[in-house]
Amino acid sequence: MLPPTVQESIGSLHSTSFFSAVPDRLLEADDNDPVILGVDEAGRGPVVGPMVYGVAYCKRSYEEDFIKRNYEFDDSKKLTDPVRRSLFEKMYGSAEISELGYATTVITATDISSGMSRFPPSKQYNLNEQAHNVTMDLIQGCLDRGVKLHHVYVDTVGPPVSYQKKLEDRFPQQRFTVTKKADSLFCVVSVASVVAKVTRDILVESLGYADIGSGYPSDPRTKQWLRDHQMDLFGWPNHVVRFSWQTCRTLLEGNPHGVQIQWEEDFISTKKTMHKQWELQQLRDMDDPRSITLDNWYKRD
Repeated sequence: MLPPTVQESIGSLHSTSFFSAVPDRLLEADDNDPVILGVDEAGRGPVVGPMVYGVAYCKRSYEEDFIKRNYEFDDSKKLTDPVRRSLFEKMYGSAEISELGYATTVITATDISSGMSRFPPSKQYNLNEQAHNVTMDLIQGCLDRGVKLHHVYVDTVGPPVSYQKKLEDRFPQQRFTVTKKADSLFCVVSVASVVAKVTRDILVESLGYADIGSGYPSDPRTKQWLRDHQMDLFGWPNHVVRFSWQTCRTLLEGNPHGVQIQWEEDFISTKKTMHKQWELQQLRDMDDPRSITLDNWYKRD
């Protein structure tokens, strides 16, 4: 059985979120046994596939007395794939780990690329901003479902001090600990790490490419897959590849058979010279009957 986090997202061109049912105990506030939540991601660096954010939450006593004593959760990268999948299955399948809730947001390659490639550059939505906003939306989603969150542990994206301040300003009623290697330091973050990693791995498998490698730009198999599957006009399927990665740009620009396209923004350096530069380019186009731009296409006979 596929995890529900995968069922919600598989085949989707755009980002989706999934929230598990909330265990009843987590809807009650208890200062002596607070609800804690961990946040981690999988797939930040790859050029292929989505980036997945996962959260996991439970009572502190449940983490200490049940999860830590019975299961070997850790930074998901330190666990083997069968171990990760077995641990996650105990949460959604057998319900062996029943007093813990979880949620994910799958940020697709399409949405990552479109956000990072917005024009003008001042409007670009970089990966850190996307990560911060998704994290806050997941926390808010848990609160909206009645979870009595007390303390949130986050594996940092960017400088931890400024990120923690950002979260504290958004959620003044909750405590935050934002740090590097949180997935190795806090068990509840390790659980979130496993949820995110398993979800991403299955989604990458569902793309249907056996030879795609790990998806990281440094992986020789991934680089070879990008070369072998590159199309002259569209490059690659946009639900598979993050076009905003420099790896893709280098391959596209270096393809001798690729269809060359000149974009309007290529001729714009500053607002002051925007109009002048565009007029000069239009004059050049008038002298070249082969030139077709979006603004003259509909004027052609």
